[in-house]
Amino acid sequence: MKPLCRELSKYAGLIVQKGLVAGPGGNISARDGDEVYLSPSGFCLDEITPHQWVGINLATKKTNHDLRPTCETPMHLGCYLTRPEITAVIHTHSPYTIGIVAAGIPFKPFYPDFVAVLGSEIPLCPFLPPGGEELREAVVAKIEKANIVLLDRHGAVCLGESLKEAFLRAWVLEETAKMLAVTASCGKDMNYFTQEEIRGIEEMEAEDYRKLLMKRMA
Repeated sequence: MKPLCRELSKYAGLIVQKGLVAGPGGNISARDGDEVYLSPSGFCLDEITPHQWVGINLATKKTNHDLRPTCETPMHLGCYLTRPEITAVIHTHSPYTIGIVAAGIPFKPFYPDFVAVLGSEIPLCPFLPPGGEELREAVVAKIEKANIVLLDRHGAVCLGESLKEAFLRAWVLEETAKMLAVTASCGKDMNYFTQEEIRGIEEMEAEDYRKLLMKRMA
C-alpha cells in the first residue's frame, strides 16, 4: 500500500470533517509519477480505506482496481495533463460556496488570506452536467492561470502541489463563502481590495514562506 493512499484517506476525512461535502458527494485524487489515485465512485469520502483508492495510469488509462473511479475522472486527469506540477485535485460540493455562487455574489479578494491562499482571481465555469467532457474542457481551460475554479451550482475544484495545499484552498474557500454570506445578510456591499492592496499582500515575504509550507505534504 502506497503512503500516498494513506494521505488520501486522511485528507478525505478532513474534507468531510470541515463540511465541504455531504454523503457520497465530491471527489479527490493525487498523483505519483504517471499514476493517479482517485476516490472510488459511490463512496462517502470519509469511509474510503487506503486500499480502495483507484489507480489509473496517465498514459495508458488502465486501472489497477475492481472498483470504478469517480465519474469526474476525465476532469482530474485533464488537470494533471495540463499542469504537470500539480499533484492533487480536490472537488468539493461546499454548501456556502455553492450558495454564494448561485446568488451571483462575486468571489474577489477582500482579506489577506484570500490573496495568499486562494489567489487574486477565481474563475467561474457555467453549469455543465457533472462527469462529462464539456466539464473537463471548461475546467482545464480555466486552470492555466488559476488554482481554483468555481463550478456554477456544483461546487469548486481546487488544485495543489500537495494534498495539503489543495485541501487548504478548499477549506479557506468555504470559509470565505461564509464571510460573504455574513456580509450579504447584513445588507451591506462587500468592501473588496483594490489592486494596490492585492499587490501589497502578494509581495509580502511572510506570505511567500507560508505558500512554500503549503506545498509540502503534512
